[in-house]
Amino acid sequence: MFLDLNVSCLDMKLKELVCVLFALPILVLGHGDIYLVTIEGDPVVSYSGGVEGFAATAADLAEELDITSESVTSYSLHLEKRHDELLDKLFEVGTYKKLYSYRHLINGFAVHMSAEQAEALSRAPGVKYVEKDMKVKKLTTHTPKFLGLPTEVWPTGGGFDRAGEDIVIGFVDSGIYPKHPSFSTHHTEPYGPLPRYRGKCELDVNTSRNFCNGKIIGAQHFAKAAIAAGAFNPAVEFASPLDGDGHGTHTAAIAAGNNGIPVKLHGHEFGKASGMAPRARIAVYKVLYRLFGGFVSDVVAAIEQAVRDGVDILNLSVGPNSPSTNTKTTFLNPFDAALLSAVKAGVFVAQAAGNGGPFPKTLVSFSPWIASVAAAVDDRRYRNHITLGNGKILPGLGLSPSTPSNRSFNLVAASDVLLDSSVMKYNPLDCQRPELLNKKMVEGKILLCGYSFNFVSGTASIKKASETARSLGAAGFVVAVENTYPGTKFDPAPLNTPGILITDASKSKELIDYYSSATKRDWAGRATSFKAVASIADGLAPILHKSAPQVALFSSRGPDVKDFSFQDADILKPDILAPGSLIWAAWTPNGTDEANYLGEGFAMVSGTSMAAPHIAGIAALIKQKHPRWSPSAIKSALMTTSTTLDKAGRPLQAQQYSGSETLTLVPATPFDYGSGAVDPKAALDPGLIFDACKLKTSPYLYMKNI
Repeated sequence: MFLDLNVSCLDMKLKELVCVLFALPILVLGHGDIYLVTIEGDPVVSYSGGVEGFAATAADLAEELDITSESVTSYSLHLEKRHDELLDKLFEVGTYKKLYSYRHLINGFAVHMSAEQAEALSRAPGVKYVEKDMKVKKLTTHTPKFLGLPTEVWPTGGGFDRAGEDIVIGFVDSGIYPKHPSFSTHHTEPYGPLPRYRGKCELDVNTSRNFCNGKIIGAQHFAKAAIAAGAFNPAVEFASPLDGDGHGTHTAAIAAGNNGIPVKLHGHEFGKASGMAPRARIAVYKVLYRLFGGFVSDVVAAIEQAVRDGVDILNLSVGPNSPSTNTKTTFLNPFDAALLSAVKAGVFVAQAAGNGGPFPKTLVSFSPWIASVAAAVDDRRYRNHITLGNGKILPGLGLSPSTPSNRSFNLVAASDVLLDSSVMKYNPLDCQRPELLNKKMVEGKILLCGYSFNFVSGTASIKKASETARSLGAAGFVVAVENTYPGTKFDPAPLNTPGILITDASKSKELIDYYSSATKRDWAGRATSFKAVASIADGLAPILHKSAPQVALFSSRGPDVKDFSFQDADILKPDILAPGSLIWAAWTPNGTDEANYLGEGFAMVSGTSMAAPHIAGIAALIKQKHPRWSPSAIKSALMTTSTTLDKAGRPLQAQQYSGSETLTLVPATPFDYGSGAVDPKAALDPGLIFDACKLKTSPYLYMKNI
């Protein structure tokens, strides 16, 4: 899930960074628009004094910002009072609505008003910039063992039942499904109070139940901007921290889900799931919704609230879709400026690098001060194949059982079994609607389906094709990809019916040619006899490879870019590589983000959105062992101990397209993996760290033996 953000920065000194929020126009369903406004004056984390009657609030990077101190409280109220006075002075009460005051990370506010009012506000003394808000767009078991956590990391901190103890990880995402076993406290030692965390727990509006249970220590949702814009539909969206998407539940479980949770789908157990820091606390800040995503105003408010509440780690599977067309420097946008202030307040931030790979300069996590995480393929791969009657074996994807007794069954194409009453406004060939196909002709055979654009758009799914085959009494099904479309992502889906997806168009052609040659037809082209046969293998068991990790094909590549013209920014990005391909984790049964997992309790999803929480969870383990370390010290420990070798001791490789757009492997570079693949054991005891501190007004780095 990624955001489109723009920024104009008037002062680029770290000590006095003041940024002006900018955004693209959004579709508004009511009168007026939402505007993001910044005004003169430092926010709490940057204020070093100078305003009469208010003491400095900026903390040294080596110190923790005391958000409850009298100086912080009085100065933040002073800023909010300035916001209100400015609006009241210019406009009549009732003609506008202030949604948020940003005081701690950015000095400004979000307001719903008319375009004429916004124009007048932009000319007012003390106002640095006014611009429209924009909508937020979504992008989107085995890894603890692969990373060596159970044997090499967790034992050093007292075992898995102590890993991450009293560390709070904040998730700015789509919410959480609190009833999932990955977040349950029924079979764990009770979680005690954590007074330093000051976040609140909202109640479910329908059940009046608290979203928190000790494991989940905070749960809030942010939708003021969405409501003001008329985008929030209470009949569809949950006005609470409840996850209606799935993405937020998944990322939270990767970082901090309970250990040893059985992953069961369709009667088969695919292993046991665990978060990187299974004892860590979870703080939920919901900003993303099913139908429209979210709004930047809400996201910035959530980040500010998380820092005020006292989170230790912040996981962000969000970021800009592309560099801004307006800003002169990509990483000086409002989103990244807020993250800089979060880091200054002592919060380690992990952000997804983006899913624009394998092409260069597609990375959309620009900030030098946070950890931008690339996605790796780990050593577990799922493969399946179909054996044709002519002896050919075609590879494909499908986490499914084999056809009964490994027997061969006749193939029948959906195009040959259409009912006369087929409604052609639907595509019957992708096997999504069983009522369009002749059950008598399909029963006991393997149904051959086509791969339409509906699979890319999300209106068709492998799961639905499986349900169609099952309802028609088919022995199995095959989905053959003849043409690929932009945005195509092929992931194996768990199935309760023998099935396979043939992703290689040349192999699909071999299948279709064999079927055509073995099918007899009458003078009108109607099939009269189906002689082609095939069997589908068992695809439920994974295969382990030593050539891992590999940089995933979709993972965005560096280098970091300076602006929309894609000039190099002289900043190495991404920072680090972590597992992000085919990751099993918790899912919400009402989640709509992945069509193949509707109604399921677990999902296997790919993306840098999955890689970031791996780093967030590992950072929690480091914070637990070294509680006084700053965010930059933790980042240093992660990066300086990472490896550029795979499990077989060979240099890392990256998935890439060859000239024919087929997948190949090439030598990976730092623009693919940053410093290298994360090594949690080494990061806990790096020997040397590079920390960022400040002396008077000048930031600098120093090395520290530990």
